[in-house]
Amino acid sequence: MNITVRKYTEADVPAMNTIWNEVVEDGVAFPQEEFLNDETGRAFFAGQTYCGVAEDTDTSCSPIYGLYILHPNNVGRCGHICNASYAVRRDSRGLHIGEQLVSDCLVQAKRCGYRVLQFNAVVATNMHARHLYERLGFTQLGVIPGGFRMKDGHYEDICPYYHVL
Repeated sequence: MNITVRKYTEADVPAMNTIWNEVVEDGVAFPQEEFLNDETGRAFFAGQTYCGVAEDTDTSCSPIYGLYILHPNNVGRCGHICNASYAVRRDSRGLHIGEQLVSDCLVQAKRCGYRVLQFNAVVATNMHARHLYERLGFTQLGVIPGGFRMKDGHYEDICPYYHVL
């Protein structure tokens, strides 16, 4: 397996929708509750500053294993701060694809002119993500008690993080 992260194309959107919807369905990481379809997925991904996909270049069909979206976190005087979300196929989690996505995102965010990458709502129990972010140099800003409603209805704390680009 040779995973490469590249800019998404229109042809990637069906696979991206599937991966995104898996994370939404899990209900433990993304705030979104609505699933993407062909129309909403195309608009959603096209509306981002940048989208990257992780594919296996060793296979002829180059399946998509994960993706990220990058966009402004705010506007105006805070428009230099960006935000990102990452999604990896259920059957590919634990293969360090997330690390490649986050690393590429840091490069692309700087290339797009952002100065800070901020995560607003990392669920405190998402230890794999938190350890990855900390290993890559992100700083935790604190804890927001009960900031995330899990799929089963209980609330978990969230931990905002940032990384100066």
